Amino acid sequence: MVDAGAVVDLLKDARERRTAPLILELDLTDGLVEGPPADPVSAVISMRRAHLRDVLDGLRKGRSDPRVRALLVRIGGNRLGLAVAQELRTAVQAFRDAGKLTVAWAESFGETGRGTVPYYLATAFERIYLQPSGDLALTGVALEEPFFNEALEKAGITPRFAKRHEYKTAANTFTERSYTAEHREMSDRIVSSIGEQLIAGVAAGRGLPEDRVRELIDRAPLLGPEALEAGLVDRLAYRDEVYAEVRAAAGGPGAEARLRYVARYNRAQGVSKRIPRPQQDVVALIQGHGPIRLGRSGRSLLPGQSASIGSDTVAAAFRAAVGDDKVKAIVFRIDSPGGSYVASDTIWREVILARKAGKPVIVSMGNVAASGGYFVAAPADVIVAQPGTLTGSIGVVIGKPVVGDLLDRLGIGLGSVEHGAHARMYAPTRDFTDEEWSRVNTFLDRVYDDFVGKVAEGRGLSPERVHELARGRVWTGADAHERGLVDRLGGLAHAVDLARKKAGLATDAPIRTYPRVSTLDRLRPAESSDDRTAASARVDAWGPLTGVAARLGLPSGGPLMLPGAWEIR
Repeated sequence: MVDAGAVVDLLKDARERRTAPLILELDLTDGLVEGPPADPVSAVISMRRAHLRDVLDGLRKGRSDPRVRALLVRIGGNRLGLAVAQELRTAVQAFRDAGKLTVAWAESFGETGRGTVPYYLATAFERIYLQPSGDLALTGVALEEPFFNEALEKAGITPRFAKRHEYKTAANTFTERSYTAEHREMSDRIVSSIGEQLIAGVAAGRGLPEDRVRELIDRAPLLGPEALEAGLVDRLAYRDEVYAEVRAAAGGPGAEARLRYVARYNRAQGVSKRIPRPQQDVVALIQGHGPIRLGRSGRSLLPGQSASIGSDTVAAAFRAAVGDDKVKAIVFRIDSPGGSYVASDTIWREVILARKAGKPVIVSMGNVAASGGYFVAAPADVIVAQPGTLTGSIGVVIGKPVVGDLLDRLGIGLGSVEHGAHARMYAPTRDFTDEEWSRVNTFLDRVYDDFVGKVAEGRGLSPERVHELARGRVWTGADAHERGLVDRLGGLAHAVDLARKKAGLATDAPIRTYPRVSTLDRLRPAESSDDRTAASARVDAWGPLTGVAARLGLPSGGPLMLPGAWEIR
């Protein structure tokens, strides 16, 4: 027998789902997924994490939706880089400007750890709540860089590296015992630029003088009551209290506000509008995340390993976008410390060809787009970066550790036979000969001159001016913008808007991600190198230990690789 009361309740619930006020919710404690997963394994791993584009699109749609009353975001941990935090701050501010309530809450901003970037993001919100037991580790910005030269000497390892030029610091990790003057100058300016941005953002968000923010940073970490007294948070409250207060503020007469994750809200809104019709013009979005290498993009299954940018995959994506008559412009999203020079040059060529085909290319830089990551961006029509993006590093480094003395100390003999004067040139068991050093320097000069020349051509600067800005130096996006290496300050949404304008498209023209490879496409063999499945991403089951190498400062990804782990969290 049908329960009439249950049927009525179901109908009432369905009606409320369509008409009740909405509170958009977002959990950032696990960070965001920057782009579409490169492979099926990555897709499974990231299933429960929000995607940056979904969040940005959802907040944009929510601004004009009368049902959406508020945004409630849980912030914590150090999973977001500074540039992505700045992208979210811009989106939150636009949401606030539309008259919507914005609330950030955290159990703690850095319990026995760092909380500066998470709190900086929180200051874009109208209200900030902190759990009574939480702390505020608004401790500023620091950069620590190891120097292994003395340790290597004791171990019997001799570093043999060469670079172009004095600001290319990958070799310093092994060849120096402390900062060189140029290394310190560069690192100090990066920290100062980031610090200036953080202080300005916190001061503006909390209505405090910048000098007062500096004082509070020097006092931090602060206990919850101290943060409240200083005006850095609005209330100390537990989750249930925060949610009850937001529900009360967002609810309408006779209707309780409902929670909806931003990503789910975005996907539910106008599904038919998000799927481009066959005759509809679109903007292509090509994602590049991780070190740049020859071959296909991929990901290691080892813990802590990141995705990589394969020149075959990205080049195929550009060719597919250029060959699609409906694609009128291309947005190239880059989050990369660089890597292989040859792979970077392959991608550079495809950007050039896209522009020659009449398709404007807009680069959107993420947290890091330096060395090879800047090389591939240089020929774009417009380069867009956040103030906190790390970019530049126009330089090159190459070399090897020589372990001959170490083997002698360990009593390990080494026999070798070779055919060719330079067959063991890059073997770590012996030093370079004078002739080999000459070849190394010829290589460095060629790569550096090519890099500088291509930047000069792409940015409309003289080679002499580019050399002044290059020499391996890393810049923040703010400083790069002042010097002409970056054209605009902004995020992915700004880059997409520019692409639409460049192509003469409507402000809501759809975005289509490239390369477009279905699950079935991944399973079938490719017909040729032009087949879109030929360059699909792959899983590197055991992969190189690129993440570990980067944290040790090893330039393992190639001569155009930014050393170390460069991400401001």
